Amino acid sequence: MVERYVMSIDQGTMSTRCILFDHQGRLVSVGQREHQQYFARPGWAEHDPTEIWSHLRRVVVPRALEGAGIRPEQIAAIGIANQRETTVVWDRRTGVPVGHAITWQDTRTSGYVEELRRTTGDDFFLERCGLSPTTYFSAPRLRWLFDHVDGLHERAERGEVLFGTMESWLIWNLTGGPDGGLHLTDATNASRTMLMNIRSLAWDDELLAYFDVPRAMLPEIRASAECYGMARALLPDVPICAALGDQQAALFGQTCFAPGEAKCTYGTGSFLLVNTGTELVRSRHGLLTTVGYKVGGEPPVYALEGPIAVTGSLVQWFRDRLGLIHSAPEIETLARGVEDNGGCYIVPAFSGLFAPHWRSDARGVIVGLTSYITKGHLARAVLEATGWQTREVVDAVNADSPRPLRQLKVDGGMTSNNLLMQFLADVLDMPVVRPMVSETVSLGAAYAAGLASGYWPDLEGLRRNWHRAAQWMPTMDPARREAEYESWRRAVERSLGWARS
Repeated sequence: MVERYVMSIDQGTMSTRCILFDHQGRLVSVGQREHQQYFARPGWAEHDPTEIWSHLRRVVVPRALEGAGIRPEQIAAIGIANQRETTVVWDRRTGVPVGHAITWQDTRTSGYVEELRRTTGDDFFLERCGLSPTTYFSAPRLRWLFDHVDGLHERAERGEVLFGTMESWLIWNLTGGPDGGLHLTDATNASRTMLMNIRSLAWDDELLAYFDVPRAMLPEIRASAECYGMARALLPDVPICAALGDQQAALFGQTCFAPGEAKCTYGTGSFLLVNTGTELVRSRHGLLTTVGYKVGGEPPVYALEGPIAVTGSLVQWFRDRLGLIHSAPEIETLARGVEDNGGCYIVPAFSGLFAPHWRSDARGVIVGLTSYITKGHLARAVLEATGWQTREVVDAVNADSPRPLRQLKVDGGMTSNNLLMQFLADVLDMPVVRPMVSETVSLGAAYAAGLASGYWPDLEGLRRNWHRAAQWMPTMDPARREAEYESWRRAVERSLGWARS
C-alpha cells in the first residue's frame, strides 16, 4: 500500500514553508523560502504577493516533495495557514495584484483608525465584528487603498478586482487563478477583517456600508476544515481541505479543543489564544474576540486572543540593527552571563503596543540605563520583554474568562530558548509546556485538512498525537516577581504618548 501524507502550506510573515505530515502527526519533510520585506516609509510594511506565489510554486512545494521522495498523488489533502490581516487586492482577469500586500504590521492607517474611534467609538464595531478599530485589521487598509489608488473602488464595484488575505490569494492561484480560480476565505481569517459578523459568520451589511466595501470583491466565507475544491496548478487533483489564520492553526495544532485550554506562539510577534467553546466572550480587558475554528457544519468555536506585536523581531533587531550578536541563539548565551537585567527594561513598541493596551502612539523605550549596564543585561532585557508582555495578556485572560489558565502550551521558534521558557514559567507562575512537534501552525493546518478529508477520524485521534517534549515549572520568589512586574509596568507607561499623528 502506498503511504499517503497531508501537506501543510504555512504562508508566514518572513517566509513560506511546506511541510508533509504522516498519520502520527510526524514531520516528514520541509520546503521553505524567505521573501523580501518592503519598508517604503516609516510605519509601512509590505510583501510582494507575486513573489510569494512564485516561491511556493517553484521552490517550496517541490522541495517538500523531493525531500520525502513522493509524488503529488500521494498527498491526501492540503491545508493552508497564513499570516492574518495582510491585505491583497488583485485583478480578476489577469491575476496581477494592484500593488504590494499591506501586512498586519503596517501602521499607515493610524490616523484613520483614531478618527474611527473618536467619531464612531468602539461599541459599534465590537457589537458586530468583536474587534475594536486598530491598524492591525484589514478593513482600514482596504479603505486606504480605495483612497490612494485611482479608480480602484469603481473597479471593485464592477467586480473587476478581488480582495483577500493571503490564503485567499493562494487558493485562487492553486485552483486556476484567472481560469476559474476559487475565491474564498475561512471564518477565522474573515473574523480578522472587521467586515464579518462575529455571530452569523457572514459579511455584515452595516460594516460593508460603513467602510464602503463592495460585496462583489469579497471572497466566499467557508468553514476552516472543509474540502473546498481541487488544486489545478502545481498539485493537480489534490483536494484543498482547510484554511486557518496562523494563530488559530496553532490552537488547533496544540489540540486546544476544550474551553479554557490555551496556547501561545512565539515568532515574529507572539499570540496567545484561549478556547472559549461555542460561547462568544466579549473582552473587557483589551483582548480580541475571534473565531477559533469551524469544522464543517458544526457550530463555530470561539477564542479570546492577546496579540503581542514584537517578540522574536526584537531579537532580530538586537542582532541585525545593533549588531550585538551574530545569530539569534547567541542571545541566550549572552543573557546567561549576567544574573539579572541590572534594572534595565526594554519595551519594544516599535509600531505601537497591541494587547492589552492597543496604543498606536506608543514607541519603544529602554529604561533604567546606568553605567553598570552591559550588553548582557540588554540581552536579558530583550528576552524578559517577551515574558512580561505575555504576563500582561495572561492577566487579561484571567480577568475576562471564568476559567483561569492552569498551564500554557507554547510553540514557535523562540521556545528553543530555555532561559526564556523558564522566565515565562516564573513570571506567569504556572507550568509552561512545549510539544514534540514545535511547528504547530503547520500541524494545525494539516490536522484540519486531514480531519475534513477523512485522513484522521476525529478530534480525539488528534489529541492522541500530542506529546510533551519539555516542561518548565515556576521557581521565582513571589515578592521578586511582583516587584519586577511593577517595574515593567512603569516602563510601559513611559512608552505611551510618544508618536503624534
